[in-house]
Amino acid sequence: MTISARQVKELRDRTGVGMMDCKKALQETGGDLETAIDLLRSKGEARAAKRASRSANEGTVVSYIHHGGRIGVLLELNCETDFVANTADFKGLARDIAMHVAAADPIAVSTDQVDPALVAREKAIFADQVAREGKPEHIRDRIIQGKLGKFFRERVLLEQAYIRDTDRSVGQLITSVSARTGEKIRVARFARFQVGG
Repeated sequence: MTISARQVKELRDRTGVGMMDCKKALQETGGDLETAIDLLRSKGEARAAKRASRSANEGTVVSYIHHGGRIGVLLELNCETDFVANTADFKGLARDIAMHVAAADPIAVSTDQVDPALVAREKAIFADQVAREGKPEHIRDRIIQGKLGKFFRERVLLEQAYIRDTDRSVGQLITSVSARTGEKIRVARFARFQVGG
């Protein structure tokens, strides 16, 4: 099948992936644009997972002020090179995540950073709820783990549904930009300030 330059350009415009990768994806999918997008996303996420062990010591610190100056966020987003740190894609990602932090008020960047005492307290509350509901003993642990997973999805930055696209998490948003840039990207830390809070 012959893939036209217009098809390649359209796929590149929608994904930000290189021209040759777009052409290969279109050839693999018989010219189906949506399937090619899915293919590129899965390959990009696989590459991003391989980059997880690399160090990310470059990046940026962004500030975001929201709600008439009543909420402010400082966020450090890291990548591997200063070249990527200076791209519009990376800077836009940093601002989008800072805006998300202002709106969603997460308690930690990742689940492993959540205070173990808080996790234990939440588990105890969930165990009490499950017991009061009279759930069978053999399924209580699964229910508690499910409730804990929901707690993490609501309160942990990388697990939260991204406010501008609730079909994907903040972690998936970062992975998609990492796939486009070819570098590891990670949120190092954030601080959220609120007047009277």
